[in-house]
Amino acid sequence: MATEDTALAVTDTHPLIWMAAGKSKRLGRAARRLFERAEAGECSIYIPATALVELGEAYYKGAATADVSFETWVRAAFASGKYHEAELTAEIVYAAQRLYSIPERGDRLIAATAVVLDLPLITRDPEIHEAAGVECIWS
Repeated sequence: MATEDTALAVTDTHPLIWMAAGKSKRLGRAARRLFERAEAGECSIYIPATALVELGEAYYKGAATADVSFETWVRAAFASGKYHEAELTAEIVYAAQRLYSIPERGDRLIAATAVVLDLPLITRDPEIHEAAGVECIWS
């Protein structure tokens, strides 16, 4: 597990969309503080591949907008060292197979990413916390 000093976490899609769109006030206090710490270079956050797909779809549908394109935002986020890509691996898929109490496939894969990386998840979805048994960061 990550130490308290590194404060690593995995992000769910909605917090990521709100951060990309500059709507951090929609985040819970603890979630917003963690993103602020990442922006200040004090910690880093993993972005699951599934969340990237969902962020891209939100850009396409106009639900997420920023001053730059989706690809530009993602490339800059990863280049900054503040965010890291969490690739979809077979281990994550195996973990997701144990999380069918989470009805949405994307949520299962994101929760499984947190399980496999043994990190807290930035989410406001209590269903994920109960099913996956991971620490959730929000309020």
